[in-house]
Amino acid sequence: MAAKKASESFSKTLIEEVHKWRCMKQTGVSLRYMMEFGSKPTQRNLLISGQFLHKELPIRIARRAIELESLPYGLSEKPAVLKVPSFFYALMGLLLFSVRDWYLDSFRDLRSFPEIKDTNDEREFTQMIKAIKVRHNNVVPMMALGVQQLKKGMDPKIVSEDLDEIHQFLDRFYMSRIGIRMLIGQHVELHNPNPPLHCVGYIHTKMSPVEVAQNASEDARCICLREYGSAPEVNIYGDPKFTFPYVPTHLHLMVFELVKNSLRAVQERFMDSDIVPPIRIIVADGIEDVTIKVSDEGGGIPRSGLPKIFTYLYSTARNPLDEHSDLGTADTVTMAGYGYGLPISRLYARYFGGDLQIISMEGYGECSLLWFDHLNSCKIKVKL
Repeated sequence: MAAKKASESFSKTLIEEVHKWRCMKQTGVSLRYMMEFGSKPTQRNLLISGQFLHKELPIRIARRAIELESLPYGLSEKPAVLKVPSFFYALMGLLLFSVRDWYLDSFRDLRSFPEIKDTNDEREFTQMIKAIKVRHNNVVPMMALGVQQLKKGMDPKIVSEDLDEIHQFLDRFYMSRIGIRMLIGQHVELHNPNPPLHCVGYIHTKMSPVEVAQNASEDARCICLREYGSAPEVNIYGDPKFTFPYVPTHLHLMVFELVKNSLRAVQERFMDSDIVPPIRIIVADGIEDVTIKVSDEGGGIPRSGLPKIFTYLYSTARNPLDEHSDLGTADTVTMAGYGYGLPISRLYARYFGGDLQIISMEGYGECSLLWFDHLNSCKIKVKL
């Protein structure tokens, strides 16, 4: 059941090339530039974009592949120290190395593609990177499942400690993944012959945060209804006419996660009550920031638990592996209990210069604050 090293599954030449490309310098891309460049998706601009990605994506993918190969948090060297039974350690290795192989396959595809010289080359390249994006769709649940296998087999006393190496690695890995998918998705979407109104690729130049919050809340309530048979109401306050440039899918993911957590907390606390307090969302437009507050009366969490909420080994829900022994082989991937919803939401917020903060009042509820720079003046580059 031992996982194979990359050198056992891929040619020596490919591995050497991956190491070479991981040392090359990445190029930061600002949202302002992406908006201005994508506002005129001419054949010439699409060609320039394709040529840029042809050189840029291998660098970013190579870095992630090497990190997955070397397991930088040291697990490959000291499983005995972490007291992980061999079965869980081997299974975790298989999952993480499967993800690594996806990255190596994608690197090989990119490096095998010839130089992009004309429109036909660019169109073929676009189809290839579109397929690469699909190949990596399940990276997050696979990585999370691997970490949960580790957690399930570890000594509980060790799980409660702050395992900085694991969290730092996963933060780097997931932030890079956000950037790679943003660059690919932006380029692919620029080929859309009938883009939605006010959209430049993935970026909506007049996005209504109130509208996105409404959609995300409805989706979260559907999950709650499916799990519990009922769901608390969600009240949203803010000017529906207020808009700002942002990526709707990113904001939807963040609000969905926050509302989902609040719904679960309130539902479980008021399960046998006739009166269930609603979740409240407030959208505020400031001079520098756009702020979204999600608050609930779900009881909050102890102050001692606050430092753990943005770590990948912490969750207030049950470990999904305790309830679904076939996870990893079934078609459905369970989100609850993996412990990566909040940390990944914070990464999405920070990606374009925002942030996420959680304030808890134990015995009453929680308040989650999302804030974002007004991106029409944002000069922050994509950090991968």
